[in-house]
Parts: sequence; C-alpha cells; structure tokens
Amino acid sequence: MNEPVLVLNRNFEPLHVCNTRRAIGLMLVGKAEIVENGRGYIHTVNTRLPRPSVIRLIYMIKRPRPHVKLSKREIFRRDEFRCQYCGEEHPRLTVDHIVPRRLGGAYSWDNLVAACPACNRHKGGRSLSELHMRLIRPPFEPSASARYLFGRQARAYHEWTRYLEGW
Repeated sequence: MNEPVLVLNRNFEPLHVCNTRRAIGLMLVGKAEIVENGRGYIHTVNTRLPRPSVIRLIYMIKRPRPHVKLSKREIFRRDEFRCQYCGEEHPRLTVDHIVPRRLGGAYSWDNLVAACPACNRHKGGRSLSELHMRLIRPPFEPSASARYLFGRQARAYHEWTRYLEGW
C-alpha cells in the first residue's frame, strides 16, 4: 500500500507522487481516475480494487511552474554524486563554496558544488585561482523538468516514462 503512484493533472502534466492508499482514496471519492494499472488488485471483503501505478485528476489544478529548491541533496543530485574537483564518487560528500563566503561568495546554485572531504580540505577558504584548481563542469541551476523531479522513481517504474516526456 506504500508503493508510489504518479499523479497527473487533467492535461496529463505530472504533478506529484503519492502512495497507493492515497491514490485509491482519491479514486473512491471520484477525484481521480486510473490511467495505468500494472500492479494487480487489492481484494477487500466485498470488492476488488485495481492497484494503480498512474492516476489522473478529474479536475484541472492551476499552479505556478515548479522550481528546484536549493539544498544539499539537490546539489549532490545535480553533480551526480561526484566531487567536482577530482571526479571521484565518495560516500561522504560535502558542499563547497567556489568563492568562499568570507570573500563574498553567495549561497546560490552558481557558487555551490559537491566536493569530497579531501578536496574540500585542500581548497580550504581559498579561491580556485590561488590553488590552480579547476571544476569538472561549471555549476548551474537545474531546470525543474518532470524527468528531473520524478526521474529517480521512474527508473523503477517504467510505465511512468511516457507521462514524464515533454514536461
């Protein structure tokens, strides 16, 4: 009952991921309809309910365009869990300010990168030019596409792929 279910807007725009229990509740109340059922059925005493994988809301939800919030986890995700100085995957990544805060560096997408502890210690509070260090790729703010927002779960649930394309 805790498997993720992709929730689509009336126009098939991906909105959210909820659990199976919430999705069945929305369907029973008449707020959503099932689009994909790839998981079989849930048997109750007197009914058999489909176990949805993708549902679509009956009504249109108007909302502002989503954006990716700046957080440690999202920086690691953007940088593909690799140190941006040496390129190594490390289980204990840290966040490094390219321009140190004491030199006026901001807390922004363009100034934060993932770094392994060794590279972060080596860099310290100095700038890249002082140490002759280079970034593997320049930092950027990721776009909030459906593929980016729901991509991790889409790897496990292949039936979601066609609903995430183009958004």
